[in-house]
Amino acid sequence: MKMDKDFRGPVAFPALTSAGSPRILLVNPWIHDFAAYDFWATPLGLLTLGAMLRDHGARVSYVDCLDRFHPRLPPADPSARFGRGPYLKTRISKPAGMEDIPRNYCRYGILPEWFEADLKSLVRPDLVLVTSMMTYWYPGVQEAISIVKAVFPDVPVILGGIYATLCPEHAIRFSGADLVIAGPGETRLFVAAQKLIGWSAGPEIDSDDLDAFPFPAADLQRKIPFVALLTSTGCPFSCAYCASGYLNSRRRLRSSDRIVEEIRFWNSGYGVRDMVFYDDALLVDSRRHAIPLFEKIIAGGLAKRVRFHTPNAVHIREITPTTARLMAAAGFQTLRLGLETTAGDRRDLDHKVTRKEFLAAVSCLKSAGFRGDQIGAYLLTGLPGQSRDSIEVSVETVRNAGVTPIPAHFTPIPHTALWPAAVASSRYDLESDPVFTNNAIFPCQKEPFSWEPLIKLKNLIKAPAFQA
Repeated sequence: MKMDKDFRGPVAFPALTSAGSPRILLVNPWIHDFAAYDFWATPLGLLTLGAMLRDHGARVSYVDCLDRFHPRLPPADPSARFGRGPYLKTRISKPAGMEDIPRNYCRYGILPEWFEADLKSLVRPDLVLVTSMMTYWYPGVQEAISIVKAVFPDVPVILGGIYATLCPEHAIRFSGADLVIAGPGETRLFVAAQKLIGWSAGPEIDSDDLDAFPFPAADLQRKIPFVALLTSTGCPFSCAYCASGYLNSRRRLRSSDRIVEEIRFWNSGYGVRDMVFYDDALLVDSRRHAIPLFEKIIAGGLAKRVRFHTPNAVHIREITPTTARLMAAAGFQTLRLGLETTAGDRRDLDHKVTRKEFLAAVSCLKSAGFRGDQIGAYLLTGLPGQSRDSIEVSVETVRNAGVTPIPAHFTPIPHTALWPAAVASSRYDLESDPVFTNNAIFPCQKEPFSWEPLIKLKNLIKAPAFQA
């Protein structure tokens, strides 16, 4: 074993055993948390890499620890809307240091013995790729990798994704992976595959050209309840709480023709109706990007066959009478607005929107035909130094506008401007262990966890709206 200078982690000597093209296994690990629900969560980056590997001749398989459609599960609840739904959950021990949190900590996803059986049903892979999402979900990554290693002890495991990128040193020490790739894997993965298993198949696409990327390998899933669409990467804003700029340092756009081609591919070929935009800045520079896309969706007749959703939120300043009308005509069903706060004392967080701009955007959406229950505004709670009064002001502003306030409990994220304040305000040592950044425990306060603020917030949201 030796340390590679370009990649983080120990690198094994080449060990390709498959004749011809390699067998590569993709693994989406469990969530370990106090609460989790499938609000259109899919490992888009992992499935995109899977499609690229497949296009280069690799034999790709996929095991999803979060599989809501596993054959050992009861049939999925038909009342779940738009492809969403609950995960199977199993109560497990809380992480060390969280014993005083009065909430159940669970493994979300299939049972470990099911995962092990699924792995054993496969032909031995030459390489395993594991992704990662929230930094504080890394215990689920650890568990998945440990089982992969037990079933395939001599097969190298590569870890990538958000946790691996934001906390690479921690991932190297604790994940159990043989190699950790921090950052985009489009080109690094092929270099790593050559180093680990001796497979030489450099990417034959321009990684700067998003149109050159294959559609994600969503067909590897047992069922496709929805498809995640990425029409752009990066964000022009530098919000203090967000790591988008660190994860994607520059903005890249796909062409509207390529996006429409993908929508039609999943809808016509696989019968998928629900499409979920994963963009961080879908409406930014709308005349060049979003407006031509929406117009082509409408002209192509897709609006009657597809439902669109925006869980990552859209920028409020970009909602005009034109964009609102086009979104309504294109078939948008779920709109989330990135409001964050209306309190004047927190303008240090971002520079995206004012209260007046928020109210104007809501007016445009309602004039275009959107109902109030289709529109939700994210409001950050649990910020360092945030007062309860400021949260109440924001909630009342949203409710009085006739839309739904959606609390977005703050997660401290390394490499963001708000990270030092989060570290200073926490009762935990956030820098020692990412598990303490879990937003479910309100990490940015000195006092112990209490249900009282959550109950008050829930009651405030449910109370009758104030009259302007």
